[in-house]
Amino acid sequence: MNLPSITDSPIGVFDSGMGGLTVLRELIRHLPNERFIYVGDTARVPYGSRSPETIRRYSTEIGQYLLKQKVKFIVIACNTSTAHAGELLKQSLNVPVLGVIQPGVDALIKTEISRALNNNTEQTVVGVIGTRSTIKSGAYKDLIQQKQQSWQVISKPCPLFVPLIEEGWTNNDVTDSVIRQYLQELVDMGVSSVILGCTHYPLLKPALKRVYPDLELVDSSIEVALNVQAELERLSLKSHETNSDLKKNPTARILLTDITDHDTFLKDIFLGIDIDIEELPIDQLKS
Repeated sequence: MNLPSITDSPIGVFDSGMGGLTVLRELIRHLPNERFIYVGDTARVPYGSRSPETIRRYSTEIGQYLLKQKVKFIVIACNTSTAHAGELLKQSLNVPVLGVIQPGVDALIKTEISRALNNNTEQTVVGVIGTRSTIKSGAYKDLIQQKQQSWQVISKPCPLFVPLIEEGWTNNDVTDSVIRQYLQELVDMGVSSVILGCTHYPLLKPALKRVYPDLELVDSSIEVALNVQAELERLSLKSHETNSDLKKNPTARILLTDITDHDTFLKDIFLGIDIDIEELPIDQLKS
């Protein structure tokens, strides 16, 4: 009897809601031979309004659930969970765990060092935009300044971006006005590169570029996919499955702890791939 290899086990991905599907989209694009299980905790979203202790508990419940699904790698596709529970999950789960913050910071540093060399820049000023909870945690700012102590980091919460994206308002004057309201201060302070510190925000890239064409946008979702690709190579965990194998089974499963019609709409705009949504009762996370 041929037992399944760990290399052919799925990769677990989770978020407090639907925004992490932007990360899943890039993972599928960069790792076409892998399978994925995505858990969106839509029954308890948003995590940003919860206490750090509650965020750690919810994140641990999902991490343990994914282990029961025999995943070989876990991606925390949620900035809030990465900021408050990332280190805990890395220590407590017996598979490799990657959050979204470190890859984004590393990409920002590479971008800025290259720009500074080309433009002979003396003072580096970078920006971080995200939800109130992520910005308040200081996770991005602390990590950037740990690696580049002389850099100035301007952090800006942008709480209206998520509802605008979830309403599909990514290409109108209202959104452009909100972008200016949040980001003009950063541009005036000399910020040249900004980390998109929320997994919803990649969907705003065209609008952000329309309003500020010279602003460099660092998309953590792409960087996470590249990091996972490199880690699977390093740990010899790359799947041996072929495209024909994957045709027999779905590339990804999307499990939500609560399903509404709006979630189906969001799945389509965040992922852009026709994959059915399955319900994951909260009780299964707590057992």
